[in-house]
Amino acid sequence: MSKQQVENDVMAIAEELLKDQSEIELVDVEYVKERDWYLRVFIDKAGGIEIDDCQALSERLEKVLDEKDIIRDSYILEVSSPGLDRQLKKPRDFVREQGKKVDVTLYAPVDGTKEFTGVLEGYDEDAKTVTIDGKAWPLEKISVIRLHIDF
Repeated sequence: MSKQQVENDVMAIAEELLKDQSEIELVDVEYVKERDWYLRVFIDKAGGIEIDDCQALSERLEKVLDEKDIIRDSYILEVSSPGLDRQLKKPRDFVREQGKKVDVTLYAPVDGTKEFTGVLEGYDEDAKTVTIDGKAWPLEKISVIRLHIDF
């Protein structure tokens, strides 16, 4: 099974497990090979996620994944918050975070730079663009968009 298929299947399972907990949002799922395979599930809720939320989902998800046996390799399951500098990937991320500062990394330099910080002002799902500081950027040109953190 492909990495993308694992992520899609786990996302569907996790969404089903969370449907009775409307306050908890499934943010993302990633299945990555580092030294070992890691299955990372990121959740969030207003006011922040708590360790008990992560543990509860981890236990329920682990049980279902073991029953369905969709992942053939051994892996480490991690359920956590996406963190303060969460990556924005989905349309709902761009809508929810409008008005906030974001750090943007482009695939290729534009005007001599690949990285910049600006305010996320809008998202156009039809055009697949985000507007940052008054300029529309095609998502296909953007490698990563993260929430900006001021220290």
